[in-house]
Amino acid sequence: MNRLMEYQNINAETFAELRAKENHVVLDVRTPGELAEGSIPGYTMINFFDPGFREEVAKLDKAKTYLIYCRSGNRSGQACALMADMGFSNLYNLQGGIGAWIEAVSLS
Repeated sequence: MNRLMEYQNINAETFAELRAKENHVVLDVRTPGELAEGSIPGYTMINFFDPGFREEVAKLDKAKTYLIYCRSGNRSGQACALMADMGFSNLYNLQGGIGAWIEAVSLS
């Protein structure tokens, strides 16, 4: 199955719009050390590089919408692909990561 069909890459504006809706989880997949770069309010952190990442993700509710971000959008894209393989269907990857979010917030 084509993973591109199983999650969407979105910009910071669309991420903010989806974040305003109910039944979503903002998932930060960066390392704890990267938190100094900023974060998106209401996030849940599961470090993509942690050996237990897959097990932690397996505990999440598949019925929710996941808004996923990292530093640049690369790891979060990988996390979306992994989660899609695990049966999650409402997955959105923030293109440009936290940097895109911070830039968008500063412009608004």
